[in-house]
Amino acid sequence: MKRPIAHRALAGLAFALLALTGCTPKAGDDTDATTSAPITPSLIPAPAALQTGEGAFDITADTRLAASGEAATRVAQQFATYLQSAGGPALATTQDTGKGAIRFVLEPDATDKNPEAYALDVTPDGVTVKAHDERGLFYGAVTLWQLATQGDKSGVTLPALHIEDAPRFGWRGFMLDPARHFQQVDDVKKIIDAMALHKLNTLHWHLTDDQGWRIEIKQYPKLTDIGGCRIPAGDGGKDPTTGEPRPYCGFYTQDQIRDVVKYAAERHITVVPEINVPGHATAAIAAYPELGSIDTPLVPSNEWGVFPNLVNVEEGTITFFENVLGEVVTLFPGTYVHIGGDEAVKDQWEASAREQARMREVGAKTEMDLQGYLVGRLEKYLATHGKRLIGWDEILEAKLPPEATVMSWRGIEGGLQAARQGHDVVMSPSSKTYLDYLQTASPNEPPGRPALITLQDVYGFDPVPTELEESQRHHILGIQANLWTEHTRTFARLQHNAFPRLAAVAETGWTPAAKKDFANFTARLPAQLKRYDAIGLGYAKTPFEAMIATEDDRKAGTAKITLSNPLGYAVRYTTDGSEPKATSPAFTTPLDVKLPATVRAAAFAEGRALAPASTFELTPASLLSRTDEAMAVCPDAGRLLLRLEDDGPADGERAIFNATIFYPCWQWNQADLDGIASIKVRAGRIPYYFQLAHDEPSRNFEPAKSPLGELEILGGGCTGRTLATVALPAAPDADGFLDLEAPLPAGTTGRQDLCVRFTGDTRPQMWVLDRITLQPQ
Repeated sequence: MKRPIAHRALAGLAFALLALTGCTPKAGDDTDATTSAPITPSLIPAPAALQTGEGAFDITADTRLAASGEAATRVAQQFATYLQSAGGPALATTQDTGKGAIRFVLEPDATDKNPEAYALDVTPDGVTVKAHDERGLFYGAVTLWQLATQGDKSGVTLPALHIEDAPRFGWRGFMLDPARHFQQVDDVKKIIDAMALHKLNTLHWHLTDDQGWRIEIKQYPKLTDIGGCRIPAGDGGKDPTTGEPRPYCGFYTQDQIRDVVKYAAERHITVVPEINVPGHATAAIAAYPELGSIDTPLVPSNEWGVFPNLVNVEEGTITFFENVLGEVVTLFPGTYVHIGGDEAVKDQWEASAREQARMREVGAKTEMDLQGYLVGRLEKYLATHGKRLIGWDEILEAKLPPEATVMSWRGIEGGLQAARQGHDVVMSPSSKTYLDYLQTASPNEPPGRPALITLQDVYGFDPVPTELEESQRHHILGIQANLWTEHTRTFARLQHNAFPRLAAVAETGWTPAAKKDFANFTARLPAQLKRYDAIGLGYAKTPFEAMIATEDDRKAGTAKITLSNPLGYAVRYTTDGSEPKATSPAFTTPLDVKLPATVRAAAFAEGRALAPASTFELTPASLLSRTDEAMAVCPDAGRLLLRLEDDGPADGERAIFNATIFYPCWQWNQADLDGIASIKVRAGRIPYYFQLAHDEPSRNFEPAKSPLGELEILGGGCTGRTLATVALPAAPDADGFLDLEAPLPAGTTGRQDLCVRFTGDTRPQMWVLDRITLQPQ
C-alpha cells in the first residue's frame, strides 16, 4: 500500500477600540488576584465591531444562564449544550438576572431590524446577549461560545467588551453532495452543527445525480429502489469473499429528511434541496426509462464526469418532475428549490426525432431554448407553491423567468450577467469555493482535484465583483462553498476537505469587507483549531504541517533543505530525531545537512504545534526516489490532473495516485543521471471511470508499439528522446502493483527533465505511476 492518508455606549464603562486580533486587555481592579489573565478574543467570523473595556468576567461551573420566554430560553439551552459538548462546564438555566449571570435577552422593538444582528456585552458583573430576533440571539450565543471555549480549561476569563454585529450577506452557504458518496443522517447533523458554529445559514443538499437518487419520493419508489444503488467500478464493486457484485446504496426517507430539516431549522439553517434536470439524470432515467431521450437501458453510473444522458421534455416527463417537486416542497419549508441545469450536453436531443418535434411544438429554436422551456415550466410550478427556483449559471443561456435566482459556478461571469439582468445571485465559483480541490501540495492530501484551492484562495474571494455596477450589487445574495464527493469516499475526508476552508467562507459571508485581513485571520485560526478539537471535528491537518524541499549533492553526500508551512506559521525543527518543541530552533534560512539525516519539523503558534510533527528521513537512497506527488505534470500534454484512489480493497485504505487523465505522463525535472545505470518504476492500475462528453477529443494516447502498450522513459521532457522502453504485461502483480526496471543507454549523464509515460489506450483501466527510483551503477 501507499502512504496512509495523516454602537451603543455601555453606561459607566469607557471602551478602547480593539483590533480584531486585539491585544490582551488590562484587568480591572475588581478582578480577583487568582483569576487567570483574560483571553484575547479570537473570533471567526470576525465581528463587525468589537470594543474592550476595563475589567473581566469568569465563566465557571457556578455561572448561571438567565433567560425569559420560550425563544430566549431555547437559545440559552443551546449555548449550554454546545459549551458542555466542547468540554466546558454544565451551566444551569434560570430566570435570575442578578449579578454574575449570563443573560439572553430578546428585544423585539429594537431599532436594528436585521434578524441576524445581535449585541454582546461583557462586564465584571455579568454577560448580556441581546437581539430582536431569535436568529440574532443564537449568533450572539455562538460568539459567546467561541469566547468561552478559547482557553485550555473548563472555565475562561473574558475581557470586558462590547460587540455590535450583523452579517454582510444573507446567504452564507455550503453544498453537501450525497449523490456520489452518501452521508448518514448523523454525519449530516454534525455538518449542520459545524455550520451553525461558523454562522453559516444555508445548506444546499445535492440529492440527485448520475450516480444516485437520494430522496424518497413516495409516488415513484423506483427512484430509490433502482436509482439509489450502483455497482462501484473495479474491486470496490465486488464482495471480497464471493466476488459477487456489491451494490453501493443509500437514500434518505422522508421522515429522515423532516428530521434533518427540523434539526437545521433549530440552528437557523435553511436546507435547499436540489433535483437536477435535464442533465445529471442517469439515476432517474435508470429507474424510469420513459424519462430518457434514448431507448438504451441505463443504470446508475459508477463513473464520474459529464454524461450525455438527458431527460426528455415531453408533457409526461414534466408532469413527473412536477409530482416529484410536489413532494419535495412539502419537506423543505425554505424559499428556494434548486433544479440544477448544469452540464446538460445536448447530443441526445440533437439526435432525437421526438425532441426535435417537441422543440417545434413549443417554439424552441435551439436545444438550449428547450432547456429554458423546461426551466420555465418548473419555475411556474414552484411559484404556485410559494417557492423560488434557483439553478446553476447555465440556465442563463436561455430565456429565464425574472424571479429565478442564479448560482454562478463557472467563474463570476454568470453572476455578473444575471445581476445585470435583474436576477438574484449566489456566488460560488469553482476556482475559489470548490472544496473538493486540494488545499495544499502535501502528499498527505486525500483524493481530489490537485489544482490547488488554498485557504488563501478561498479567503481572498469577494462575492461582489468590483466591475459590477453599484445599482446592481443588491442582487448578490451571498457566497456558497460546494463540496462534490466523487473522490470523497468517507466522512473523515469530507471533514478534511471542508475545514478550515469553510471558516474562510464564513468570514467572507459575515464580516464587513473592510475588516477582512488574511494575516489577521490566520492569527485567530489556532484558537479555532482548539474548538475543532474540542467538538471532535476532523479538520485538515495538511495546512498546518511542515513541508520540506531539498537540493542534493550526491557526490558530496549533503543536502540543502528548506522548511516551510503552507500558511506561513513559524516552523521549528530538530536534527537529532527528537520531537520539535516551542523552544526548538525556528527555521529561517536553508540548512546544509550531512547524509544520512533525520529532520523533524512542525508549525507552531501560541506555543503549540498545530499538527503532528513531520519526519523526513534523508539518505542517499531516498534522494534517488520520488513518488508521483513529487513529480511534475508534463507541459502542454493535457492538464486535467486528478488525485485518484485505487478501486480496492473493497473496504479499508486504498492506494492513491496523482494522474493526468488526458495524457498519462509524469516528469522529474532536472533529474541528475550521473552514475545512473537504470530506472525502476513502480506502477499501479486503476479503473478509467471518466465521462468526458465534448472533452473526449482532448484525451490523447501515445500509440502502442506492442499489444498491451509500453512504459516509456524520455530524456529532455515528454517531447525529448526515448531513453528506455519496457513492454507492459496484461495485469499488475497480486498486490495491485508492478515493478519495472529500464536500463539506460550507455553515456546517459547530466541533469535533464525525465518523462515517464504509458502508451496505448488502456481503457477501461489505466496505468498510473506510484514511484520512480534512479538505480546507481
